[in-house]
Amino acid sequence: MDENRKPSKGIGLHARRVIAYIVLILLTFLCLIWFYILIINATRTHGALQKGFTPIPSTNLINNWKSMLHSPQPIVRGMLNSLIVAGSSAILCVYFSSMTAYAIHAYEFKMRKFMFTFILMIMTIPTQVSALGFIQLIRKMGLDDTHLPLIIPAIAAPVTFFYMKQYMDSTLPLSLIEAARIDGAGEFRIFNTMVMPLMKPAIAVQAIFSFVASWNNYFTPALILHTDTKKTLPILIAELRSADFLKFDMGSVYMTIAFSIFPVIIVYVVLSKHIVGGMTLGGVKG
Repeated sequence: MDENRKPSKGIGLHARRVIAYIVLILLTFLCLIWFYILIINATRTHGALQKGFTPIPSTNLINNWKSMLHSPQPIVRGMLNSLIVAGSSAILCVYFSSMTAYAIHAYEFKMRKFMFTFILMIMTIPTQVSALGFIQLIRKMGLDDTHLPLIIPAIAAPVTFFYMKQYMDSTLPLSLIEAARIDGAGEFRIFNTMVMPLMKPAIAVQAIFSFVASWNNYFTPALILHTDTKKTLPILIAELRSADFLKFDMGSVYMTIAFSIFPVIIVYVVLSKHIVGGMTLGGVKG
């Protein structure tokens, strides 16, 4: 009976593996097909795009690139603005969220549980609810039409804090912190030289999420930024799409969108290496 069951188990395992590969290939195709369509459309003219989609690239790539560079909106400047805002927001978000999570994880104080619950309660407040008060505040502070209101609030990120706190609970033992304190290390030294390297996989994940969220953010920058040279890329792309019908060039719009996603892809590729490397290192230590 056992000899008869072994082949069936092997066949079942092989079938599940084949199904898993098929599902993964299908999901990969569904994720990448839209990038392929975007790149193809970026090579076509406005008239060709109105006729429908074709999977074959066209020859208008260079013309669309030149049209994007010479558009009324400062696309290159908008790219630089988005890089400054998204990069600074990601750094501040990850660092200070990790520091807040470390404080609640490593210290014992009376309001500890309340502060943890209070921070999580802030997650339930939509951005649109506080937008009016936020705009009034930055205008009173003289920060309207600047990038600072888009960068500084990233310090307080409840979602990132919660993720970091959960990661610390599973990977950062308090005995390790106590040992460092006994050896004479200061709190900032412990956090910067011991905790942050251990948190590298979580930091990479949250840096990607924070960067992409800030990069794609349209609502808040549209309320704050008014000068064309200070606007971020999502605002400029929306202005391209809402341009006059006689001046509207869909090929240029697709080229601009394709141009805007390359920094996000580069950030993901760079940080994904740290995610895999950190997980592998953690597995070896474990």
